[in-house]
Order: sequence, then structure tokens, then C-alpha cells
Amino acid sequence: MTGPTMRAHVLTGPGESAVREVPVPVAVPGEVVVDVERVGVCGTDVEFATGEMAYLHQGHAAYPMRLGHEWCGRVTAVGAGVDPAWLGRRVTGDTMLGDGTCRRCRRGQQHVCERRQEVGIRGGRPGALAEQLAVPASSLHPLPDAVDPVLGALVEPGGNALRAARAAAAGPGDRALVLGPGTIGLLTAMFLRAAGAEVHLLGVDPASLAFARALGFPHTWTAGTLPDLPFDAVVDASTAAALPALALERVEPGGRVVYIGLAGTPSRIDTRDLALGDVTAVGVLSASPGLAATVAAYAVGEVDPRPLVAATVGLSQVDAVLAGERPPGAGPGPKVHVDPRLP
Repeated sequence: MTGPTMRAHVLTGPGESAVREVPVPVAVPGEVVVDVERVGVCGTDVEFATGEMAYLHQGHAAYPMRLGHEWCGRVTAVGAGVDPAWLGRRVTGDTMLGDGTCRRCRRGQQHVCERRQEVGIRGGRPGALAEQLAVPASSLHPLPDAVDPVLGALVEPGGNALRAARAAAAGPGDRALVLGPGTIGLLTAMFLRAAGAEVHLLGVDPASLAFARALGFPHTWTAGTLPDLPFDAVVDASTAAALPALALERVEPGGRVVYIGLAGTPSRIDTRDLALGDVTAVGVLSASPGLAATVAAYAVGEVDPRPLVAATVGLSQVDAVLAGERPPGAGPGPKVHVDPRLP
């Protein structure tokens, strides 16, 4: 290998990965290079590491690949046609990169572009589990000083959760139920609480429910203890195939159900319940339309998700994290961050 290199975590197959020296990215026209400060590891990354991710079987992704789509960093190089004012700015970026020409992109819906790339996920676009990352300047969102690296790497999952909370449309006087107290579920609960709703969480793990209570959510339940209360909105942020039907079963007539969790097998709902209950159902795919609002909410302290991060590790520990191991000394939160500058 000739030319300058950097350290990156490279996934070469199910259960096969290593930290390698790879060529540093170049700022081609329209793009920037970012020195990565922090990267979040999420369930999608784990699915790639196990080989279960659907994109691998649909032809949208292939090994070798570099994961990492929840990130923040500082712009250190800009390509031709990019405003030089980006240099030196701390940023995060949209995961979804549309082709910019199709009907969906022209309508402002690049996150559902059929030919989209997804940073660290789809279309061969390398992710942020590396010392540097190249992305289109059009995908950048500037971070104010109040949004530190921990918050910066939580903007992407936060954008998904904010969209789910807004889709639930629950505010003062409303009661909302969130299924699944993982990262997205807890973030959604935080945004719903900020909107004034009474928030309940349903889970299966006593430790995760105890953590939710420690975050100030006293109404935590298991399937056997969930009270018979009217819920004006239900958000399914779980990976359980049976819970989409439960969400529809427990929502009030005229209420709203939001589906943001994905199960590994098909889920079934009875659309008669949907129609006869006059229920609105919304699916949420990506953070794209919610990124700017999430940055703003973090900046003013409307929502502070930093307690969700249990530990921050270096690239050399990514394999263990993807295998489900908790880093030594990790806190109770569900999220692990990676700082590529660490060993």
C-alpha cells in the first residue's frame, strides 16, 4: 500500500473483522473529509457483523465494509465546489445519501431514494469506524459548542426518535406507551416527555427497566404487569415480531401507533383493528428529516441523552462490542461509543 494511511475497523464477513491500515479518504468534488471524534455502535452494525442484515441478502451491501453511521467530527479538508467555510467546523451528517435526481429526491425525500447510499450501511459508502470519513458536504449538519462529541454521535439515533415522538403527536394530557426501552425507545420517551406527555415503557429485562426508572420514567412495565390504561399513542421501538400487533391492540380508538422497531421476521397486524379503531399508523425509517431539530433540542438541553452511553472504547475493542460484550467498567446505559483516536 502506497500513500498515507489511517486506522479503520474493517468487516470482511460474519464474525470476521480487524483494525487495518487503509488509504486515507480524499475530498473529491462536492465532498469533505472529517476527522472522526465519536461513533455510536447500534443494532444495525451487529446485524452486519452476524451476517443477518437484510441488505446483505438483497444486494444492497457486501463485505468488506466499514461500519459506523452515528458519528460526529471536525472537517479537515474540502473538495472542489465546497464552501471553504466548512473547514474546521464540528459536524455530524445524514446517513441517507440520495442520488439527487429521482422523483423522491426532488420532493425532498432523499432518505427513501431507491438508489441511495447509506453511510456505513448501503451502497459501498464507508462508515465512520475509522480515523477519517469522507461524506458529501450536502449531508452535513453543523454542531454548536453546546453539543459535545457524546451528543454529536447521538444526533442520528435522536433524529429517528424525535420523528417517532412527533409522529405519536402526544402532548400535555396524553398518555404514551413506548415498547422497548433500548436506545431508540428511551430517546423517544425523552422527546415525548419533553412534549409534555405521560410516558410509560414496556420491556422484558429488569435491568433495562430499572435504568429507565433511573432516568425519571416511573411507569415501567412488563407484559404481565402492564395496566389496563388508555394510551393515546403507542410507539413500537422493539425488535419483537409480536409487538406491532400489541401496539395496535393497546392504542385508544382515534389514537396513533408508530412503528420504528424492526423484527427479524415478518410482523402481522389486523387492519380491521386499524380501520375500525380509526387509528393512524406511521412508519419511521430514518433520522434525515429530524436531524436539525435534534441538534437544536440537544443544544438547549430540552433532551439530554448522554446517560445512555455506557462506555467509550477504541477501535481495537469494536469486535468485542459487536459480539455483545460489555466493556470493563461500563455503565448501565444501552449505547457504546467508539473514539477512533483511542488505541
